[in-house]
Amino acid sequence: MTPIKTLAFLATASCAMALLAACATETSTQEADAETTESQQVAASEPAAETREQLVLSAAPCNEPPVDRCVRGEECGTLVAAQGPAVNPATDRNYYLDYSCDLKKGDKVNLVLNLHGAGSYGNWQRHYFPIADHVDDYNLVVATPNSPTQFWTEGDDEHFKTIISSLIEEIGAENIASFWMAGHSQGGITSRRLICTPFFEDKVDGFLSLSGGRVSRAPLSPDFYRPGMARRTLPATFPEEVIPQCDFSHIYTTGELEITELPETSVWADKYDCDARIESAVSDSDPGYVYDNSSQTDPNPVWGLEARPGDAEVFVYPNCKGDRVVADVVRLDKGHTEGLEPKVTETIVKLMISAPGGKIASGAE
Repeated sequence: MTPIKTLAFLATASCAMALLAACATETSTQEADAETTESQQVAASEPAAETREQLVLSAAPCNEPPVDRCVRGEECGTLVAAQGPAVNPATDRNYYLDYSCDLKKGDKVNLVLNLHGAGSYGNWQRHYFPIADHVDDYNLVVATPNSPTQFWTEGDDEHFKTIISSLIEEIGAENIASFWMAGHSQGGITSRRLICTPFFEDKVDGFLSLSGGRVSRAPLSPDFYRPGMARRTLPATFPEEVIPQCDFSHIYTTGELEITELPETSVWADKYDCDARIESAVSDSDPGYVYDNSSQTDPNPVWGLEARPGDAEVFVYPNCKGDRVVADVVRLDKGHTEGLEPKVTETIVKLMISAPGGKIASGAE
């Protein structure tokens, strides 16, 4: 309650204060009783988490710790090519499904579709962007599929759609707080291709591009090539960028060496009338899990060196319309394939969770 202030005048001040104190005590007691009754009613209407059933998804059970995890600082070897225990019955294809064993039916969850890049695997992607490390902290449900050809095409779209549809059905649309598409390299390009299509447009709340192109383009380095492959000369000019026509939050992360520079402005931030960007820093003393170990004989730093600790610059455009999140994360002195370090990973996850969600839930109303 707001404290009651009084002014004392003449000889009646002590009496007036006594009456006011008595009134305040009585009102406070009544309000406390009302608040107690209300909280009891809410508690009675919502079953305690302990009494609700554990959320077990039919594609795969939860696992603590997550299955097929590499050890930070050690070589993953062939483990990165594992296909995952989850099965999509619509396509008979395996994938990874990471979620907390502490989730209960009815809990609000944050759904993420996490796509690998060209020439890669789902389990390498799980370690490049190790969001699975945070499923317990942020009620995440993360689906990480594999391309049989290691390259996404329109032929994979049904696989994505049926994975997401089955998860929505089992979790309950009303229980999905947010849905993000995330992708590294060609996985980011694929996410952008799909995000405004009819199936995804009314479901996706955010797009995380992991070196997969920035909405409001950041120019690639002319030295962007994979060692051992023919070096391609980038065109002097690119076609005009086609800006997506649907609504979503957008986070772009890149290695500093991959681009010539990060633009100081963003067309996407302008769309939501965001304020000028604010810079902060993240410092990691631990390396990421993975890197491209097949390209280290004659390495190209732009493509990527071995995983190592490092620093990152975080640029957030604040006060966006509708509380949208628009942000850039630049990992200093890093290339295209060096796995994300632990602190920068969690920084990105926190940005994702801070963004507004609810597209899928609103469709269930």
